[in-house]
Amino acid sequence: MAGIVGYGIYIPSYRIKVEEIAKVWGDNPKAISRGLVVQEKSVPGPDEDTATISVEAARNALKRAAIDPQKIGAIYVGSESHPYAVKPTATIVADAVEATPNLTAADLEFACKAGTAGMQICMGLVDSGQVEYGLAVGADTAQGAPSDALEYTASAGGAAYLIGKEDTIADFEGTCSYTTDTPDFYRREGKPYPKHGGRFTGEPAYFKHVLSGAQALFNQMGTEASDYDHAIFHQPNGKFYIRAARKLGFTEEQYKTGLLTPVIGNTYSGATPLGLAAVLDIAEPGDRIMAVSYGSGAGSDAFSITVNDKIEEKRELAPKVQDMVEKKHYVDYAVYAKFKGKLRMAGLTQD
Repeated sequence: MAGIVGYGIYIPSYRIKVEEIAKVWGDNPKAISRGLVVQEKSVPGPDEDTATISVEAARNALKRAAIDPQKIGAIYVGSESHPYAVKPTATIVADAVEATPNLTAADLEFACKAGTAGMQICMGLVDSGQVEYGLAVGADTAQGAPSDALEYTASAGGAAYLIGKEDTIADFEGTCSYTTDTPDFYRREGKPYPKHGGRFTGEPAYFKHVLSGAQALFNQMGTEASDYDHAIFHQPNGKFYIRAARKLGFTEEQYKTGLLTPVIGNTYSGATPLGLAAVLDIAEPGDRIMAVSYGSGAGSDAFSITVNDKIEEKRELAPKVQDMVEKKHYVDYAVYAKFKGKLRMAGLTQD
């Protein structure tokens, strides 16, 4: 099967702490941090959006892959915050990385699993011989209405994966998905903020799909939790991530590296790809990885991946996740609201 030839990430440097948001709305910051397992989140700057994040991540992926971008035959950008309602982000990325115009490109949208959906598509195109390399990006500048619970976690960031068959650093062993029509989270056309099903976003949404997707992969591969060195799951908050990992039989040692929500928030389409990148940053040759995404609406994509010897040659060629996690500048709520466009002529409204 196809494998990962290179990966790259980008996380905005601006951060806002949970207590800064809580004091504006009169919430208890300790209760919020403890309940969501999050301390702070990334904030996109006024000149950053899904397109700029995707471009930076893609360029970093190319640095690690060290391939000619003219060999890329497919580009897919998964996000629920594309900057244009009618105009693809994928073509912006293609032009920015100087890819050949003889490629197929499209934007994908499936809430927070659009990035992993792009990875599956690229795997299929590469395995079938239709393209030599495919580029899949998962990136978002997530939205959360003022005072809504989402405001504590909805953040920004993304990761890109170059998929091919030659000089891979990690190889896909298998992938499968679990999908149903579960309206736990949605945003109507023209509305600035999404709606969510409150407590129903856990059950029957997140846990049903993540656990079912993971179990399907176990069955397909003939594996169990103890067969993996690392596990990554979608992370709308730290609490859901940890609970899912433990339900599947994973230990803290196996799941801790990919857990980024406590320090950067929920990057939506970038969440699972960024968690996978954090693991690849430290993984040893021979390590086995499980990665399971989740997108509201609802579905999960699960992957079994084995790291090979090439990882040590390419790992240092681009910034690592921790490099960008540690590069941060804190802002207060006023600056955050300005950057996120929350100041509207009619005042702070919850659409």
